[in-house]
Amino acid sequence: MFVSDLHGIRTRYDKLFKIIKKQKPNGVFIGGDLLPGGFGINVDIEKFLQDFLLSKVSKLKQSGNEIRFFTILGNDDPRIYESILKDAEKNNLIEYVHNHYVSFGDFFVTGYSYVPPTPFKLKDWEKYDVSRYVDVGATSPEEGYRTTKTTKDEIRYSTITEDLKILSKNVPVEKTIFLFHSPPYNSDLDRANLDNKKFNHTPIDVHVGSIAIQRFIAEKQPLLTLHGHVHESTRITGHWKQKFGRTFSFNAAHDGPELALIRFDIDKLENAIRILI
Repeated sequence: MFVSDLHGIRTRYDKLFKIIKKQKPNGVFIGGDLLPGGFGINVDIEKFLQDFLLSKVSKLKQSGNEIRFFTILGNDDPRIYESILKDAEKNNLIEYVHNHYVSFGDFFVTGYSYVPPTPFKLKDWEKYDVSRYVDVGATSPEEGYRTTKTTKDEIRYSTITEDLKILSKNVPVEKTIFLFHSPPYNSDLDRANLDNKKFNHTPIDVHVGSIAIQRFIAEKQPLLTLHGHVHESTRITGHWKQKFGRTFSFNAAHDGPELALIRFDIDKLENAIRILI
């Protein structure tokens, strides 16, 4: 099962765990933006993680279910809470796969949280994409604020392109599921509601995904890529999945009140389904 961009909405998580308990999938993939919004505004995110989300996972595992939870953070998730997920991994509750590979049967899973520059101020999970170019209407990763320390050189010079080169070095990409937060650029999965919008009289691109991820998929042809980030894309394009050569790509983000859930069989990816609950 694959979900993304639940943004700490407890009713969606309740629905998710209810269906997990009933259907017992081998793996659950959570593609970032999993925490409540309003960082620093009377929102106890640590309490949400420990007493709600991880508590649900713990209870599920204590009942004898061997379901694996593969998780990354997204651009709305303050990185300061990453340590809680890493501790949860040490306690065998989840598998935090940002920049980290794990085996999954005959396959592998890895994740990557960074997105290209956005107009938003939290920059923990933003990087330059293929160069130090910033789209019209977005703000540089060198602006805004961060909740953890990062060197100026890393902020200024590192790119998603270079990260993906490193990430794909040591594992057979054709047998790997990549859990991305950003979708690939100029696809059915990254279409934002920006039609006719301008910034300083310059039109804003309606596609907001990553060029680096787009090129990575085209060149490396991974088994499956999972995406979120752009909530309205499926509503606008009418498509939540797309195939790029041999690679299947799914987007689980959703801009309605329902829980959007994608179910798939790794051996029959063409039969994947998306349901709204």
